[in-house]
Amino acid sequence: MRSDHLPFPMPERPHSLVQEWKNLTFMHWEVDPVKLAKYIPDGLEIDLFEGRAFIGTIPFIMANVRPRMTFPIPGVSTFPEINIRTYVRNGSRAGVLFLTLEAQSLITCSYATRAYGLPYRYSIANVRSQDGKYRWNACRKDGSHEIIGECTWDEQEEVAEKGTLEEFLFERYCLYTIHRGNLCIAYTQHEPWKFGTGEVKLESNTLTDEFDLGIGNVLLPDLVHVSEGVYVKTWSTEVV
Repeated sequence: MRSDHLPFPMPERPHSLVQEWKNLTFMHWEVDPVKLAKYIPDGLEIDLFEGRAFIGTIPFIMANVRPRMTFPIPGVSTFPEINIRTYVRNGSRAGVLFLTLEAQSLITCSYATRAYGLPYRYSIANVRSQDGKYRWNACRKDGSHEIIGECTWDEQEEVAEKGTLEEFLFERYCLYTIHRGNLCIAYTQHEPWKFGTGEVKLESNTLTDEFDLGIGNVLLPDLVHVSEGVYVKTWSTEVV
């Protein structure tokens, strides 16, 4: 796996997990930085692009998740996920911060929350590629929050150019989380994203609306991109 595109080195210790992120729809909205600030832990700052803050709502398939040097388990290692993330930095290391990760995987929702401090919630979800479209839906077990929609596209072969908004949104190789009271970082390594623009039809999106970030219309993203996905190595968290 190439590393010349990475903005900082990966840890010298072995990675802990491998996985694939497949059939992704990236929906982004510009948000109010003041309203977003209440979700940002101490030690991090909102990463802005030309003074603007963004969140992404991203349905996709988490596929073949497994510890290094093991095999995926049928019915366990692959599941649908919809996450909502924003963009942050600690010093020179720009990464992502998840506001929520909705997944139809009891094991992941339990393990990743306990081992990484990630805000996973169990949802009944479905993400599928069908008739040249990505279709997705998710709803929490209590019915309180949901997202339903689909995305169409033409091609998925673009690579982000230096200094563009797409580079800002896509080329992120770490995440931050609060784990056992500490600000922690976890590194992710994969090839540069290949993507294309898309067109979304959202029927419902109370999931994004939950966070009250000053979005004018949660059914109309400011930006839509799609990607077939990447193969990923991830490392366990370490204290910042």
